[in-house]
Amino acid sequence: MKYFYAVLILFSLAVTGCTNPFTPAGHEGYVMEHPRVWGSGGFQGSLIGPSNYGVSFWRNEVENVDFRPQTYSESFNILVKDELNISFRFQTIIKVKKGSVKEVVEGYAGSRFYKRYIKEPLRAMIRESVQTHESRSVKEKRSEIASAVIGKLKKYLEKTPFIVMSGAVGNIDYPEVVTKAVEKKLAAKQLLDEKETQKEIAKKDAEIRIEEARGIAEAQRIINSTLTRNYLQHEAIDAQSKMAASPNHTTVYIPSGANGIPLIGTLKK
Repeated sequence: MKYFYAVLILFSLAVTGCTNPFTPAGHEGYVMEHPRVWGSGGFQGSLIGPSNYGVSFWRNEVENVDFRPQTYSESFNILVKDELNISFRFQTIIKVKKGSVKEVVEGYAGSRFYKRYIKEPLRAMIRESVQTHESRSVKEKRSEIASAVIGKLKKYLEKTPFIVMSGAVGNIDYPEVVTKAVEKKLAAKQLLDEKETQKEIAKKDAEIRIEEARGIAEAQRIINSTLTRNYLQHEAIDAQSKMAASPNHTTVYIPSGANGIPLIGTLKK
């Protein structure tokens, strides 16, 4: 009976001690042993997901590290060069080199590598790169700022298993005083543009009036050049002839002047 219980205990320990570490797709697994009674312990091997390490009577466990590119976002509220606070987010994409899970776990805290090794140095780099700019220029130079940060981060991580893929300055929020100043500037610019438009319209109207005046003056010049004495005498004689032919007329013509152009008057009845 004593042997039966001993065998039962050993069987229970064997069953409960069996493990089958699993690593999902996109991950690499660091398999380690935590011995209860016997076993060497420590690193046992690595897995590339999706895969299993296999059933073992030893107490094997796995720490999985995601090797796919990951986006890490950090929020800031920074006092910049012109002593105004601006709020923004900085996003960085980082991935882990393939086949480096042992180095990542043993040297860089495994799946917690970003928080333990990268986060605070990166935040310091971002602050340093942004604080040298004035609040209004941060948005205009966001690409320049991101490039400077990524350059520093790549240098910091150049001898590590981490690859910096890209970085970007996200939405920027300015203090209310800056926002109002920008709105006021835009309104003033719109008003100035409107005034310039009105000025151009007035200028064109003036040019039209000048051209109309030139046309009238030219017409008068042509008319005046044709009003010769002979022309006026001809017109006067022609008018007299037409009036003389009328059966009802009381107009008396008295020749006057060198050209015989009459003085014209109407008889009163």
